[in-house]
Amino acid sequence: MPRPFRFGVNLTDPADGEAWRAKCRRAEELGYDVILVPDHLGMMAPFPALVAAAEVTERPKLGTFVLNAGFWNPALLAREIAGTDALVGGRLEIGLGAGYVREEHERAGLEFGSPGDRVRHLRHTVDELDRLLADDGYEPRGAQRPRPPLLIGGNGDRVLDLAAERAETVSFTGGRATEEGIKAHPAEALEERVRAFRALAARHRRDPELNLLLQNVTVTDDRAAVADSLLGLAPDLTRDDLLAMPILAIGTVPEIVGQLRAQRERFGFSYLTVLEANLEAFGPVVAELSGE
Repeated sequence: MPRPFRFGVNLTDPADGEAWRAKCRRAEELGYDVILVPDHLGMMAPFPALVAAAEVTERPKLGTFVLNAGFWNPALLAREIAGTDALVGGRLEIGLGAGYVREEHERAGLEFGSPGDRVRHLRHTVDELDRLLADDGYEPRGAQRPRPPLLIGGNGDRVLDLAAERAETVSFTGGRATEEGIKAHPAEALEERVRAFRALAARHRRDPELNLLLQNVTVTDDRAAVADSLLGLAPDLTRDDLLAMPILAIGTVPEIVGQLRAQRERFGFSYLTVLEANLEAFGPVVAELSGE
């Protein structure tokens, strides 16, 4: 039986205190289950932003989507996680990734290692978080024991293996990192990554939740026209390829609802995240599928 849907929104735009709290309240009003904050230079600092979100909301979980492990010393990150979890009343969810933006590391004066180096640091970070936060004598003490739920984001075999072994949720971006940015996967390539993950999870005898970041949500009665407008972003794909991509939700609300139900059946994606730009557009879909 499929997992019930849940929905998150990743709040990417910086704002002052009142504007930030207003959009967190709006996310709760629209029915989102998780309010998320990314970890990029030029955006809000994740943990203060989540504490501010907790002050004006009651129901949603509060998460990072995702922390760049390369920015963090694991011992200092454990302190941030435990202290924030205590302040938000046990509503915290932690998302972690290996990091993929070289320019951000350079701006921060941090080494941007090889893919292997970054994955090793991610695994070390998970090891240390589990060790420190599970210690009954650790201070500050978080509200959730032994730690908040962990989401690991990525598509490579080593990251997927770590997620299969240690995380409660795995997040697929629907693409792969390149020097030019994220190159989108067609549906068949994403399906291969999900199959690879399921094989790893079976080996570890675990069944984590599957998350997908929807890169675009457009409510329209002309799907073809919207797809054609996006062809310049993916010149190697056809219109039909684009319309079949799971990371694009294009169509009327009933069409998008049907797409997400079909994707849950095919891929197993029950936890869906949208970007802040799509907060309002996706609201009717959240209302239709909430609790299903």
